[in-house]
Amino acid sequence: MHKNEVIDEIIAISHYIYLKNLVPGKSGNVSVRFKDDGTQKVAITRSGISKINVGKEDVIIIGTDGNVLEGNKKPSSETFLHLSIYKNRDDINGIVHGHPPYTTGFSMSDKPLKRLEGFDEIKNPFIPYVKYSPPGSDELANDTAEMMKKEDVVILKNHGLVAAGFNLEEAALLAEFIENVAKTQFISHTLNSSD
Repeated sequence: MHKNEVIDEIIAISHYIYLKNLVPGKSGNVSVRFKDDGTQKVAITRSGISKINVGKEDVIIIGTDGNVLEGNKKPSSETFLHLSIYKNRDDINGIVHGHPPYTTGFSMSDKPLKRLEGFDEIKNPFIPYVKYSPPGSDELANDTAEMMKKEDVVILKNHGLVAAGFNLEEAALLAEFIENVAKTQFISHTLNSSD
C-alpha cells in the first residue's frame, strides 16, 4: 500500500472508530505498518487529537525505531506499544487502541470478558487482561506485546483495549466486535442479577 493510501486509511478509520464510540474525547490511537521504498515504516496518529478531527497533518510517519521521519507533530504517547507489537508479529499490519465504555468497564472489574462466536475461531474462552501499568510506559508496551504474541485482542487493566489485524480495517472491526460483546455481556449480567 502506498504511503498516501495508508494516510487516507488512517483518517477514515480514525473517524469511523470515533463515531462508533471506541475512542471518546481525545483518547486512543491507530497505526499501520507499511513498506515505503523497500523500508518498513509505521504511520500513527499524533498525540492529543480527537480521532474525528484527524487529517493528513495528524498522521506521523515513524521508523521502526520510533524516530519521526515525516510530520511536525508529536506521535501518540503509545507509539512504543504499537512498535513492540509489530516487532513480535509479522502478520499484523494494523492496530487500534481504544477506550470503549463497556470493554473499559470490564477492565475495571473482576469479571472476565467471554469470547463469543462471530469474528474468529475461539481458542481462548476469555479475552486476556494485561496487568495495569501507566499509559505510555515501557512496562505497558512490553507486557501488551508479549501477550499479543498469541492474541489479536487484549484488554488493558483499568485502561481499554488493543486490537490488531492483518490490516487496519480488520483491527477496527475486531475492536468494534469486542465492544459489542462487552455490551451484550453487561446486559446479560444486569438482567440475570435483577429480580
